Amino acid sequence: MNTADQALVKKMNKALIFEQIIENGPVSRAKLSEITGLNKATVSSQVSSLLQKDIIYETGPGESSGGRRPVMLKFNRKAGYAVGVDVGTNYIIVALTDLEGHLIEQFERTLDEEDIQATEEALIELTGLAVDKIPPSPFGLTGIGVCVPGLVDNERHVVFTPNKPIHLIPIKEKLEERFGVPILIENEANAGAVGEKEYGEGGQLEHAVFVSINTGIGLGILMNGKLFRGVQGFSGEAGHMSIHFDGPLCRCGNRGCWELYASEKAVFSHYAANSGAQLYETVKELADRGDPGMMETFERFGFHIGIGLLNILKTLNPDTIILRNTIVESYPSIVDAIKKTIASRSAAEALSNYHLKISTLGRTASALGMSSLVTERFLERFMNERF
Repeated sequence: MNTADQALVKKMNKALIFEQIIENGPVSRAKLSEITGLNKATVSSQVSSLLQKDIIYETGPGESSGGRRPVMLKFNRKAGYAVGVDVGTNYIIVALTDLEGHLIEQFERTLDEEDIQATEEALIELTGLAVDKIPPSPFGLTGIGVCVPGLVDNERHVVFTPNKPIHLIPIKEKLEERFGVPILIENEANAGAVGEKEYGEGGQLEHAVFVSINTGIGLGILMNGKLFRGVQGFSGEAGHMSIHFDGPLCRCGNRGCWELYASEKAVFSHYAANSGAQLYETVKELADRGDPGMMETFERFGFHIGIGLLNILKTLNPDTIILRNTIVESYPSIVDAIKKTIASRSAAEALSNYHLKISTLGRTASALGMSSLVTERFLERFMNERF
């Protein structure tokens, strides 16, 4: 075997051992040898290398199966940190996590839907606040991930954000210049799907659709546990499918788009406009006192969400649909209206096995999804020995 082949084998062995420590830790060297099929000398050598880089650590003795108690190994989740950012039309959320997704700090700000300059400034400022909270660690800030509500291509360029021109902000360039780390860009709903898969309570998500309902509507689609992005990266723009062929003109150029009927903005914005208060506070006040108009609005909201979800169920046939919207998460009657709409428009046999769930991560789903994607990229670079 030549030198290049030997180096490749060593790299592959290290990656294999590292993956098993992440998945099975705390785990002993002997168990790693058993799991991987590698001899004990190879395991010991590669473990020593990983220990030197502080990416794993020894936790102390484990249970003995006869003889001396083994020293256990565990992934060092505090070896580095990731920042995930969700830039919405009227908000920004920044999450700082360790390498296992534990939330260390979170920063939020309400944004003006028209003020792009303020959005750019908030992105830099709040990301900086998160970075300043990173504890001392071997690798420090491993990267920053930013998601936006719009088209992001497979080269991770923001192509178009229909409800606010976030695509005019040079996000990658600004953050690279300011923080000097790898920057990852993704669609907001895709990031939410990753967040729920990695950190949510939705179970093992293999065939699932994450539905983000805010100013617009977007889908994050999981097929065989992997994000489905489409040829250009534009999959999941279901908010712009027509549910009324001769409906009103949408900013995207289509007519009768789903999000013109079922988005939070389409259904509830007039309440905030009339009261001058924050939208959710106004909705909560009316709903909590049983206002008939709000109850009727909830029913209409659920109906139009259900119409779109029915199309998605019949097209993609997912096992699970996860809904992400603060108002839906707060009022079960909306979910009841959604289920009623779906059931009334389909044969029971055709849609008997799907699960409709509410996001367990709530507002942080997409920001946490971005931190997960950043961590994944960091670990790939680590296993390819780029450190």
